[in-house]
Amino acid sequence: MQVRRVRPEELPIAAAIYQKVLRETFTWLPAARHNAQVFLRDARDEDVYVAVLGHRIEGVAALYRPDSFLHSLYVARRGAGIGKALLDQAAGEAPGPLSLKCQTANTRAQAFYRREGFGITDQGDDGVPWVRMARY
Repeated sequence: MQVRRVRPEELPIAAAIYQKVLRETFTWLPAARHNAQVFLRDARDEDVYVAVLGHRIEGVAALYRPDSFLHSLYVARRGAGIGKALLDQAAGEAPGPLSLKCQTANTRAQAFYRREGFGITDQGDDGVPWVRMARY
């Protein structure tokens, strides 16, 4: 597996993974709320990384570098170490301790981040309840 910066021509593939995984996983929200255009808009200000297996992009992560904030991490195939590889890449690129927000209902993601050394530092609700997690 190779983890690297996304190439400009690959951004639509990364956005499609984002949309597909959100629609399949975030079943507590309307599917129409998750669209690739949101990812593409946000990606303009973020460092986007992809995980490539063979010649296929299997995961994407987006880091908002000024805040060391992991804005997105989505994988097309679970259980292959893709999420961990992307998380490690983002953490290595972040100028400070990595943090992220995770929807409260997304218990699977919270468990993953806990296994990777993150703890809950804050919680809130902006229409959807969330927790902020950080690793120091």
